[in-house]
Amino acid sequence: MSHDLLAAVPATRPVVRATPGWWRDVAAALAWAGLAAVVLLWIAGGGLSEVSAPGAVATSLGRLTGLVAADLMLLQVLMMARVPFVERSYGQDELARWHRLAGLTSFTLMLAHVVLILIGYAAAARTGLFAETWAVVVTYPGMLLALAGFVALVMVVVTSLRAARRRLRYESWHLLHLYAYVGAGLALPHQLWTGQEFITHPWARAYWWAVWGIALGSVLAFRLGLPLLRSWRHRLVVDRVVVEGPDVVSVHLRGRHLHRLPVRAGQFFSWRFLDGPGWTRAHPYSLSAAPAGDTLRITVREADGRLARLRPGTKVLVEGPYGRLTAEQRLRPKVTLMASGIGITPLRALLDDLDAAPGDLTLIFRASDERGLVLREELEAIGRERGVRLLWVLGPRIPDRATWLPEQAKHLSDAQALLRLVPDVADQDVYLCGAEPWMLAARDAARAVGVPDHHIHLERFSW
Repeated sequence: MSHDLLAAVPATRPVVRATPGWWRDVAAALAWAGLAAVVLLWIAGGGLSEVSAPGAVATSLGRLTGLVAADLMLLQVLMMARVPFVERSYGQDELARWHRLAGLTSFTLMLAHVVLILIGYAAAARTGLFAETWAVVVTYPGMLLALAGFVALVMVVVTSLRAARRRLRYESWHLLHLYAYVGAGLALPHQLWTGQEFITHPWARAYWWAVWGIALGSVLAFRLGLPLLRSWRHRLVVDRVVVEGPDVVSVHLRGRHLHRLPVRAGQFFSWRFLDGPGWTRAHPYSLSAAPAGDTLRITVREADGRLARLRPGTKVLVEGPYGRLTAEQRLRPKVTLMASGIGITPLRALLDDLDAAPGDLTLIFRASDERGLVLREELEAIGRERGVRLLWVLGPRIPDRATWLPEQAKHLSDAQALLRLVPDVADQDVYLCGAEPWMLAARDAARAVGVPDHHIHLERFSW
């Protein structure tokens, strides 16, 4: 167990300004404005004009679906570009859900674009659909590249389906997902060379060049530049490694000027430990204590023991901080925190950052047995010091039931059990962290006892 129970409680904390609420509105407005601009440019280019030539309606609709699909594709890139004001406004969990929705919509519209354009061209040329498809692919400038890009995007979409993701390691899925950038890049030449908006309309051409430039610039700046700058500026290294329990270790890190790092308890970084092969793979780990001076700490459950073998002085690269599971989301004086397994780590950090009177904070910690109560001694020390109610919920899972409860509580519904533990939970904020099925069951229990959705705070780390 940890050798310094309260050493992680910070004497000085980084000054992080609250995220203005209007940032979220601005981000959403910009996204909708981009889609509106695409439609307006299509209208200005004659999209709604009365047409009588064979296939003109299909061709015009094909242009529209292609333009909207391209805009949504760029919007996807921007959502995952880690643009700071967007990330802080929405958080990766919500952005990932919007990213998947935009991706599915974009791909569907792209299919419609291909089919409608080919039908329109075939009707205009009075040829068969297959003959026209061959002619377009072989003779039109940039179409072979566009076909290759389309195949790359099909592969990304197929591997993003839930059934496929379950069969892939994260590293394999992430590598395949990068082909989305390849697909988007290969589609660009055919827009430049054959797209009516690029060829005949200077304003439309200027718009598309601008959004492509913004998307590329955001990726370079915030996925590459900012992480490298922060890693260089703060020079994080491993200070020491502490074994906390079976397969659980805490990695203590030190660096320079960490008080300037805009991080709050409850957030996470993507970490790369420069200790040899495998360092290129980033892993998302939450802080397990609020930032203290020039030190950070993560606590991780691992099977391969790699982090346990880290040596003091090992250099570390970081991306982040990310996430919105912070005290900033709190709306009520009383708070219940519910954790399962290693999901305790961001909530342990939050205990450092939540100002509350004795008795206003309740921690419910679900584990299979007492060995699974990670950081228990620390939590008990904090409970005594600050008057936090600590409730251990132990026991094996209930088979064949989606629940947050152990087997010995199977006679209770999820909502009944929550009310027994925290009778006034409906008047509190609820923070959740754990495996996604457990978290969703706990969320449903909180909803069932009357906690409004905007008072329930959780962040999923599924991919």
